[in-house]
Amino acid sequence: MIIWIGIGATALVGVYNLMGGIDFVRDMVFAVSGGDALLTILFMMLILLVLGMFLDWVGVALLTMPIFVPIVVELGYSPIWFGVVFCMNMQVSFLSPPFGPAAFYLKTVAPKDISLGEIFQSLLPFIVLQIVALGLLIAFPQLALWWQ
Repeated sequence: MIIWIGIGATALVGVYNLMGGIDFVRDMVFAVSGGDALLTILFMMLILLVLGMFLDWVGVALLTMPIFVPIVVELGYSPIWFGVVFCMNMQVSFLSPPFGPAAFYLKTVAPKDISLGEIFQSLLPFIVLQIVALGLLIAFPQLALWWQ
């Protein structure tokens, strides 16, 4: 199934590139953020967070990375840094409702008297910590690129 997702995403991105979609999205992202690099990154993180709440991370990566990475490089950021930030963002969406697969995994091993709502409530501090870590990585890119 993952292979079919990869084939479909590759075909979609290929057609999207041929039709000039990347230029359209780049211009749209820059227009929304006013050309400010930090606002552009934050806007992309918001898009990734929302997509990650509803889609699997593999699908999000295959659909957004060919569009977002050229924008990130054009802004002067490292693609390695953006990959780390993407992974952190997907980790936040993996914990957060409405789907939050991690909560459902926990529900399968939790005692019967613990509800899914209680699990989501108990995940809130971890979501906040992940968002703080994500904010630190965006504010200080050298945290992800310490070896360079």
